[in-house]
Amino acid sequence: MNSLAVRDVPDPGIRNDQDVVLKVRASAACGSDLHLLGGYIPFMQAGDVMGHEFIGEVVEVGKGVRKRKVGERVVVSSFVGCGRCWYCTHDLWSLCDNTNTNPVHTQALWGYEPGACFGYSHAMGGLAGSHAEYVRVPFADFGSFVVPDGVDDLAAVFASDAGPTGWMGADLGGVSPGDVVAVWGAGAVGQVAARAATLLGAERVVVVDRYGYRLEQAEKHMGVEALDYTTTDVGAALREMTGGRGPDVCIEAVGMEAHSDGPGFVYDQAKQQLGMQTDRPTAVREAIHACRKGGSVFILGVFAAVVDKFPLGAIINKGLTVRGAQMHGQRYIPGLLDRIAAGELPTRHFATHPMPLDEGPEGYRIFKEKVDGCVRPVFRP
Repeated sequence: MNSLAVRDVPDPGIRNDQDVVLKVRASAACGSDLHLLGGYIPFMQAGDVMGHEFIGEVVEVGKGVRKRKVGERVVVSSFVGCGRCWYCTHDLWSLCDNTNTNPVHTQALWGYEPGACFGYSHAMGGLAGSHAEYVRVPFADFGSFVVPDGVDDLAAVFASDAGPTGWMGADLGGVSPGDVVAVWGAGAVGQVAARAATLLGAERVVVVDRYGYRLEQAEKHMGVEALDYTTTDVGAALREMTGGRGPDVCIEAVGMEAHSDGPGFVYDQAKQQLGMQTDRPTAVREAIHACRKGGSVFILGVFAAVVDKFPLGAIINKGLTVRGAQMHGQRYIPGLLDRIAAGELPTRHFATHPMPLDEGPEGYRIFKEKVDGCVRPVFRP
């Protein structure tokens, strides 16, 4: 893992009249941050501030800001949207045309650049992240949302990224009443996707993982079923649950460092380490193979560029719909905050390790190594 250090950096200020500056109250580590630390997204620079999932108090407001005021407690979408381009006005906020000020890398990789993301490398705009005492928030009228008084910081912080990401998987994955839904990954994103599927009317929801403490959380807090892929033939179990058809919707919430207990994992890991592919698509393959004919697969995990042995034949011949996206936070955060306040969407239990910001390197260590029952460390300056 690349080195982490806590050090002094200059305090941010207002650069553009639509900015606000927040005093950070809580900032969560995200599984996608581990991809940065592992060197799988090679566009970080020495001294960059990480962190993209956060809540804070407004302490300074640009002269063009209309909706925010000093003293408000707000949660911020990890992806920044200008609110005015074609993509933002069509509720595709993470695809904003105007916020990524360094598009050359992603244009070369993907053909077009996405919007900017806090603390997620210079390929995603180079914005300073939220693992800090203060953070500048561009286009604050569109990307920051007042937190209801009854919701504490450690519950609200997950409305910044994990919540909208998971909810999007169930929503854009097309979950309908009566569906059977399978979710790969029982981290915060996967658990929210599972709970969202239930709230959208799914008849049966199953989460797949290998860590018992995460599966226990999914069962206890989200009210869904759990499968440990190290002790269960997941494909066979899902077919049995569905009368031989397979799930109607499969949601992948793992990403480019997926594991499995089969030989495919060894193959994927070797090719990734040798630079012959950038990502390990193990969970994506499993989701595609498990999904029923004519079903839907939604890919929530972060992927960088190219993968090998992608089962295109299965997609075509089974008639699958496959979608993916970075989360459109501005589309989902207000409703998620209401659901958290109403007790419909539990999130506080994800914060297994709240700690001071100066313990950040240790927080990332236990998060990376999956020790001490760590689901998410949350840093407080």
